[in-house]
Formats: sequence, structure tokens, C-alpha cells
Amino acid sequence: MKKFQNEIIHKSIFTFLICIFGFWFFIFNISNVNAEPSVYVLKFSGPIGPVSTDYIISGIDKAEATGALGVVLKLDTPGGLDESMREIIQKIFSSKVPVITYVSPAGARAASAGVFITLASDFAVMAPGTNIGAAHPVSVGEKQVSPEMQEKITNDAASYIISIAEKRNRNKAWAEQAVRKSVSVSATEAVKLNIVDFIANNDANLFKKLDSVIAIRSKTVPGKFATAPIQEFPMNARQRFLLFLTNPNVAYILLMLGIYGLFFELQSPGAIFPGVIGAICLILAFYSFHMLPTNYAALALIGVAIIFFILEVKIASHGLLTIGGIASLVLGSILLFQSPAPYFRLAIQTIIAVVIFSVVFFGWIIGMAIRAHTRKVTTGKEGLLLETGIATTDLDLEGMIMIHGELWSAESTEGKINKGEKVKVVKVEGMKLLVKRNI
Repeated sequence: MKKFQNEIIHKSIFTFLICIFGFWFFIFNISNVNAEPSVYVLKFSGPIGPVSTDYIISGIDKAEATGALGVVLKLDTPGGLDESMREIIQKIFSSKVPVITYVSPAGARAASAGVFITLASDFAVMAPGTNIGAAHPVSVGEKQVSPEMQEKITNDAASYIISIAEKRNRNKAWAEQAVRKSVSVSATEAVKLNIVDFIANNDANLFKKLDSVIAIRSKTVPGKFATAPIQEFPMNARQRFLLFLTNPNVAYILLMLGIYGLFFELQSPGAIFPGVIGAICLILAFYSFHMLPTNYAALALIGVAIIFFILEVKIASHGLLTIGGIASLVLGSILLFQSPAPYFRLAIQTIIAVVIFSVVFFGWIIGMAIRAHTRKVTTGKEGLLLETGIATTDLDLEGMIMIHGELWSAESTEGKINKGEKVKVVKVEGMKLLVKRNI
């Protein structure tokens, strides 16, 4: 009977939950059907890379899934990776909703990869005080390409941007010059040259002008941008963290923190905390190096510098290993990220700060080691040399003395020493101390 009652209760609870879920699903779908299409607004500032690609593509996907009116990408970029740029452009071309790239705020730019993305958008808009251009491809890898290979890369980029301009009916001649000659223009010139559609002072002005342009071009859009609800689409925590790791200065600092952490762990086994933090920092640093144009020869120089510093603690090189370590650290830091693009290079201030800290840190460690090597021995028989004690018997050549709270057999090196006189140890022979008067 009790089992039967439990089954009824369980079935009732299950039926109740299904009803609640069905009611929620019905209300949710009804609200979506009746809701006015919104405008998704994405904001990205920084170099184009894997993180920006993931963010922009996920934003367009979300807008498509919810039947949005369109996607506005507020862009401010100095350029970035070719592969990431092409992925974004492919998504823009295949998007089911219009994508509007808005170069903003005032003072922003769409350079290099940003030019391609702006031209590829359904609508291209700029804020006053912005600029677009300088799209000549540069090598950001460890090795510099030959002139022949650079020409091939430039020709490929030029043909690609021309095809984009053709598809969007924009200025093909200027687009090619942006790649081949790195030309750049202001927002006003960009409108005159048919590079972008118009200038917008702010979001409200942007949406109002969009409706006018859409009406002129006879495009069918299910709603008005000027009255549509705005849906902000910020980066999630994972994307923000990964973008933070793509900063060369962050990667470099993580590398050094990892090295310091492991050094502390090796010097004090069992401390655990420095080793754990050091290992995590090193893993994050190598993840960053995977996304950055890392020169692994420079990375090896930094490793050699740390080895030299550690060896200086163990070997008396009279400072030669320290000098070699400093030289290796400086050279490795300067060469670690080799790229013509400034956003892929280490800031000189970061290099100076880390090198000074490393020199001071390892100098302190080396100084402690030197003092430990030169410190007088305080334990064992060697620790008794030159120590003072008191004769507990008359030392007529031989007798007993008290030193460090212990009785020792002693022998005088300068004749008879009376009981109670202070003595100094001059030599240790087995279990006997040779002493003289402590004057």
C-alpha cells in the first residue's frame, strides 16, 4: 500500500513539472513571435585574432538564431591575423541578417585587417575623427619572408580586397591602393571615395541614417533600426580572459612569474604554493605564445639566462655568469616577439622593468649564497676554532675546559694555565682542543 502511494506521488510531481515546462515553453515562444526584432550591438577594440573571431561569429550566430534586425559591429582595430580576418568575412558574407560595421568612437581606426572587414560589411559607417586604410600585409611570424614571397602575399591580399569591393559595390581602385601603397583616409574622404556609406555621430544618428539608406536601396528589412530595441552582446568571461592573454606584455610577465615560481619551489622543496602558481603561469604563457608571433630562439635565450643565474649561486664565477645571464635576458626579451606590427611587440618599459627586477632578485639570491659560503662555521669541531672557554682545572699542559656548555679535554700551548682563566681554542686534534690564554 505504501509503495502504491509513493508511485502516485512521484507520478503527480512528474506531471506537474511537465505542465510547468510546457506552459513556460508556450509563453516563451508566443513572446518571441510577437516581439519586435532587435539590433545586436557588438563592440571590439584591439587586434584581430582567434578571440575576436570567436566573439564576432558567435554574435552573428546569436542574431540569426533570434531573428534580429541586424548586427552592428563597433570596431576599432590596428589590424591582425589574416586567417582570423578571413573567417570573419566569410561569416559576414553568409550572414542571414545585415551586418553593419561602425568604426567608432572618435579617434578609432580600421587599419589593415579592419579595412577588409569594413568593406565586406553590408553597410560601412564611420564616426567623425576616425580613419581607414593602411592594409599592406606584413609578416608577423618568427621568420621574415623573402621579397618574392612578400610580393605573392601582397598580390593575394590585393585581389582579395578587390573581390570584396566588387561584391559590395565599393571603390576597387582605392581598396587596391590601401593594400599596395598603405593609403589611409579620414571619414569624410572615405564617404566621398565610396569606401563607406556615411558618417554617423552616434548610435541614434547611425540607426536613423541606416533606415534612409535601406529605403533608397529598396532593401527589404523586417523593421526599422531607429525604433528597434537594442541588444548589447558583450564578450563573455572566457573571451575576455583569452583576449587578455593575447597581450605580448601579459605573456612575457606570465613567463617570468612561472620561472620565479619554479625557482622558489626548487630552492625550497615542499613549499608547494610557488610551484603551483609557477606551473599555472607557465602553461598560460605557452598558450599565449601559441597565439603570438613568438621567436623560440629568444625564448631559449631567456631560459639560458635563468640557468646562468642559478649556476652563479652554485659556482664562484666572479660575476661572469651573472653578466652572461643579464645579456641573454635582455637579448631574449627584445627578440621574443618579432613583428612589424606594434601590437605584437613587447613594450620597452616592460622589458626594462622585468630585467631590473630579475637582476635585483637574482643579485639578492647570489649575495645570500656568497655570505653563506663565507660565513664562519658554527657547528661540529670546526665551529670550536677561535671560540673562548674557561679552564675548569689547572692546565699543566693537559686539563679540562668548559666551552659551549660542554667539558672538553684540552692541552695548553703556552705552559701552565690556572683554573678559572679564559682560554681560546687554536686547534682541534681529534677529541682534544689545543688552547692558549685569551688575553
